[in-house]
Amino acid sequence: MKRIVAFCLALCVMICGMSGCARPEPQQEPRLKVVASFYPIYIMLLNLTDGIPQIQVDNMAGQQTGCLHDFQMQTDDMKNLESADAFIINGAGMESFLDKVVEELPSLTVVDSSVGIPLIASGEEEPEEEAHHEGDGHDHHSDYNPHLWVSISNYIQQVENIRDGLAALDPAYAGQYQKNCEEYVGKLEALRQRMHQELDGLPHRDIVTFHEAFPYFAQEFNLHIAAVINREPESEPSARELANTILLVRSTGVKALFVEPQYPKTAADIISDETEAQVYVLDPGVSGKEEKDAYLDIMEQNLQVLITALQ
Repeated sequence: MKRIVAFCLALCVMICGMSGCARPEPQQEPRLKVVASFYPIYIMLLNLTDGIPQIQVDNMAGQQTGCLHDFQMQTDDMKNLESADAFIINGAGMESFLDKVVEELPSLTVVDSSVGIPLIASGEEEPEEEAHHEGDGHDHHSDYNPHLWVSISNYIQQVENIRDGLAALDPAYAGQYQKNCEEYVGKLEALRQRMHQELDGLPHRDIVTFHEAFPYFAQEFNLHIAAVINREPESEPSARELANTILLVRSTGVKALFVEPQYPKTAADIISDETEAQVYVLDPGVSGKEEKDAYLDIMEQNLQVLITALQ
């Protein structure tokens, strides 16, 4: 029996040697770890870090949340940031927990993607001249609308800001970050141009939205937001607010009510039943596939929805 076992072991060793068997290489530790605050920033990082070795990119908020309005930092989130080289944020007040992060992790590099972007005051549709964000990464601008990325032009600026932050953090690969940025921005600019070609001539420009996520998008494509219901997605409109919106839709002839796929459309259905306006889904891009082209795909889908809704 011992001879048989020895023979089998020797045979296995011989076969493995002939077929090139080898022990699996241990996974290399990342030389750089960056954490995105939430989904849109994560997609930007997937594009900017593509092909660059040994970079770990984490999405802190994951897919369990839309915008970060009600996001609560957990102990595991803070532990993840403790081991990170940089925290990449949207800025403009989106990360309401940022003070806590800065206080507990003062040496952590924070890259604020909102720097230099004209901000729109909360409840308004136009950017204020004095609201250009030139902060140091810890400035919250809590009175301003933080949904910058829904505008493709703002999204491009955010990508470029993050590129600069990554290049400063990882100068050996600055050229690769620049190359990735140029490639991604080229796709974004082509989509933006095509969206203008398709949307600029559409006859209807008035829309009603159900979350304050679209002022930057509306500004870019010259749409008029006649009303915003549920400025905060976790709130519900009162009966009076619904009645006033129904009167507004009837008086202005608004044809399109836009809801977001992340939130219920109960109020929109009530308004639609009382008016001639139709309900459509417009996606602000706060959740979706974890793929490089996810934002491009979401905006392409939004384009097709708008063409149908605003004809």
